[in-house]
Amino acid sequence: MKIIRTTSAMADWSRRLHREGVTIGFVPTMGALHEGHRALIRAARLACDAVVVSIFVNPTQFGPTEDLAKYPRQLRLDRALCAKEGVDAIFAPPVDAMYPAGFQTIVSVPSLARLWEGEARPHHFQGVATVVTKLLSLVHPDISWFGQKDFQQAALVRQLAKDLNLPGIVRVHPTVREDDGLALSSRNVYLSAEQRDAAPVLYHALQAGAAAIRDGERRGAVVQRIMTRVIKTERSVTPEYLAVCDPSTLEPLPTIQRHAILLGAIRLGTVRLLDNMPVAIRHKS
Repeated sequence: MKIIRTTSAMADWSRRLHREGVTIGFVPTMGALHEGHRALIRAARLACDAVVVSIFVNPTQFGPTEDLAKYPRQLRLDRALCAKEGVDAIFAPPVDAMYPAGFQTIVSVPSLARLWEGEARPHHFQGVATVVTKLLSLVHPDISWFGQKDFQQAALVRQLAKDLNLPGIVRVHPTVREDDGLALSSRNVYLSAEQRDAAPVLYHALQAGAAAIRDGERRGAVVQRIMTRVIKTERSVTPEYLAVCDPSTLEPLPTIQRHAILLGAIRLGTVRLLDNMPVAIRHKS
């Protein structure tokens, strides 16, 4: 397994493989790899000849009060997981390789970044959009994989890749969960034992909202209230938002017609968790 540290070496490696007719699958990460990442890597391995995993804690997507310094960094463990899964190359550049002195360019997808995570974390998505643009341009993958857990991010990346004609197909892999429904996240390691016990309430709230829709409820505000009631059963949990949205635009849905995405973010102490659940209404013929 090759460890690549510079942008020029990454671009050269990719060009060489493409000249040889090798297809490249790409899994961009910030490290602290878990079973959710493993699922993305395995999907890439099944679909492509070679697999690249990037490990880069992107500073431009963290706000001044967020956990950049504390974000888990465990390159040795990440390398071991990648080696076990047959990854061909890890792209792990230092910050000054991705953002050298004089770097000025910002990429933005304003409509999809306006609400939810974009409102809670100003400038977060322009950091995501900028780094993903750089990564896709350097790796030049045939297929890239993103996790559904970060639904808004995945929607933004799809729009970004379409608008800028970035290389490769963007695929979104279903959320990987613990047995009790908690979505896997690198931030879960921050949870105390008590917080970990309470954390699945977000999944349960989304389940309750989805069940209400399947049972015939079509009013977005009512579904939102149902989800909020479930969250309030855990006193240690603070809801940041619970929303019923159009899956394409992420705008709130006053009335649910055919498809919806239920989005949620909660806080347990200083730990912030996200989750979502797609819902499709099957009309009787």
